[in-house]
Amino acid sequence: MKAGISGQRASRSGIDRLRILAIAAGIIWSVLFVVAGLHYELQMYGDGSIFSYSVAVQDAWGFHYHNISGRLFVYLSSFLPAETYVALSKDARGGIVVYGLLFFVAQLLGLAATFAADRSRGRVIFSYACFSAALLCPLVFGAPTEMWMAHALFWPALAVCHYARKGVAEAALIFVLLLALVFTHEGAVIFAFAILATLLLRGKRDLAFRRAAGALLVAMPIWVAVKIAFPPDDYIADVLVHNALHVFDIEILAGGLVILLLAAFASYAVIFLVLRWLDVSNAHIVAAAVVAAALAIYWLWFDQAFHSQNRYFLRTLILAGTPVLGVLAAAYALAAGGQLNPPVAMLPRLMAALTNWVAVRAATGAFLLAMLIHAVETAKFTTAWTDYKVAVRALATGAASDPALGDPRFVSSHRIGGKLNRLSWDSTTHFLSVLVSPNFAPARLVVDPTASYFWLSCKTATESLAAGRAVPAQSRRLVRIHACLHR
Repeated sequence: MKAGISGQRASRSGIDRLRILAIAAGIIWSVLFVVAGLHYELQMYGDGSIFSYSVAVQDAWGFHYHNISGRLFVYLSSFLPAETYVALSKDARGGIVVYGLLFFVAQLLGLAATFAADRSRGRVIFSYACFSAALLCPLVFGAPTEMWMAHALFWPALAVCHYARKGVAEAALIFVLLLALVFTHEGAVIFAFAILATLLLRGKRDLAFRRAAGALLVAMPIWVAVKIAFPPDDYIADVLVHNALHVFDIEILAGGLVILLLAAFASYAVIFLVLRWLDVSNAHIVAAAVVAAALAIYWLWFDQAFHSQNRYFLRTLILAGTPVLGVLAAAYALAAGGQLNPPVAMLPRLMAALTNWVAVRAATGAFLLAMLIHAVETAKFTTAWTDYKVAVRALATGAASDPALGDPRFVSSHRIGGKLNRLSWDSTTHFLSVLVSPNFAPARLVVDPTASYFWLSCKTATESLAAGRAVPAQSRRLVRIHACLHR
């Protein structure tokens, strides 16, 4: 009996420490997303170049978002306010900063809203939201995927659906949150139904489930109607179908960061089990320290991998991991409040297994290792991105030219070469060359000769050139020439 009580106390203490660690990590990362994102101008990375350029010329809807109307919330919450700022101030550079701020701050605002809405005992859902922000979001940080916004909205929506009080205003809030959630990304529809599944843990007759089900029943036809009203262009439609079919492509998990994480976790698990068998005190800390030392040796002497382009594709892990964490969060929150009515009989046993003191200690060490890997890989990424921008700016403002690309004012991005070109994003390099040039006025448009996807049609680029915008006409003319050569 005493051993059982001692084990329960150890488990409870371990859970409390892991909870504090998760909350601290989630908040710190959410602040860093804003600070580092704006400092390093990561809103211009990858597809962010075309998005930032579209803000600068005040045409994000015409450039792209009319093709992905199912992500309307992202457009309304970050692009439209930034474009409005540019229209009022004529400050294109400032508009790009506003866009970046509104995008990167989403996780911090999502955590704040979750904290306010979560009335579970010990704010379990908020704790899991912090854990998810720290564990999953660094995987895609810098890539302008709308799943970033979906993750930020999922957690407050989950908390509100479970703990909103009775009343018309509260029901309306649930509807608005679920509607906004499904309009972040097509994958967020899965998030919405995952929230509904967590409400079933209360029982299908519970008011919270019936209220959210009714809200989603209204929200989904609106989502479908908007998608029908604003179909994508033919050129874009094929690309969207291709991307959708490859969201769960197993090759996504073959990237360097995923392999590094899996290798670190596997090594940690083996060392932890051996130390447990040897009855070593604080086996999880010792095992984590050993793996951390091995990682340091790897980074200093052997590391050749670089997590850049795969940041966009790892949105799949957010799509898959967030609902799983959401179900666990809801289950533990309901259990703490005595409201758990699980339709799956095995659920309580699974929950007990995940919170025994061995599992909690093992999870703590693994989480610390994940935070270390995220920190180092993010530092590597931001440093290289800074150097890459300098290289693109040098080409854009230099005298080198490659007329074979279609115009004497074009220069090949392949002149950069070497490891820096791992930061390239072939379809948006020419937009980046405008953005990094002084006063948005490059002498040369930096073009990737291997690009096979072209964002702008000749018609769209011509209309942008004809409009009065804060970006110089000469720069928009170069973009038009490039667009008309390919579409």
